[in-house]
Amino acid sequence: MSLFVTHSITIPDGELEESFIRSSGPGGQNVNKVSSAVQLRFDVRSSVSLTDTAREALMRGGRLTQAGVLIITAQRFREQERNRADARARLVEILRRAATPKPVRRATKIPKASKRKRLDGKKHRAQIKRGRATPE
Repeated sequence: MSLFVTHSITIPDGELEESFIRSSGPGGQNVNKVSSAVQLRFDVRSSVSLTDTAREALMRGGRLTQAGVLIITAQRFREQERNRADARARLVEILRRAATPKPVRRATKIPKASKRKRLDGKKHRAQIKRGRATPE
């Protein structure tokens, strides 16, 4: 089974590594006995499924370990399956954001009318201050 991210990115299960750990938080004695939290690991550097732009965005993102592994810990729910689905959904969201290119910002010109208005205001203020000066 594969994890569908975008039309150009599909992650096979072989690239994902899941480990189950004990969850913190509410649950009574069950917390000490059952490993319901999921730690999902995805190696960004060695993944062949990612596009170059997505890989570069993830590497710049700052959420990776020194080895280039993205770790997601899901412990929101008490059931292991729901935490697995939550971790995979969070991974898909992170990868989609990384695969989406940021729009290029185009610098806009300051309108001539606003430049003129600013300069007129400065001239007006200077005239008021000149009027306060003592005559020679």
